[in-house]
Amino acid sequence: MAEVVATWEGGYRCRVRARQFEIDADEPPTAGGHDSGPTPTELFLASLATCFTMALFHVARKRDITLPAFDVAVSGQYDGPRFSRLRIEVRPRSDVDALAELLEQALSVCYVSNTVRNPLTLEVAAGEHVIVSHG
Repeated sequence: MAEVVATWEGGYRCRVRARQFEIDADEPPTAGGHDSGPTPTELFLASLATCFTMALFHVARKRDITLPAFDVAVSGQYDGPRFSRLRIEVRPRSDVDALAELLEQALSVCYVSNTVRNPLTLEVAAGEHVIVSHG
């Protein structure tokens, strides 16, 4: 099981601890924050981008394929209080022969994309009060 802890620091600002690392999160001034860190939705998109980047490297390495430098851009289309569409775009800086095959394999081993693609159980708890939502 993995766990991160967010500590509220007033207003919309919070500090997230993940193992020995800390990340500040906040909202921009237009939403009432102080812009001291990425928003929660930006962190979510970053989770998907970094996980897919690592998954792509992982599947390429297992096949002894050397990848050129590349970026992974993730965008989300807002639909009320959720994303209705997510797009992962791999941007290699030079041609990769087996890229289409690697993309499919990376998608199958990426924890974050697998989590959003498949229904899950979400529990929200405060002490003995637990709300369970099934996807």
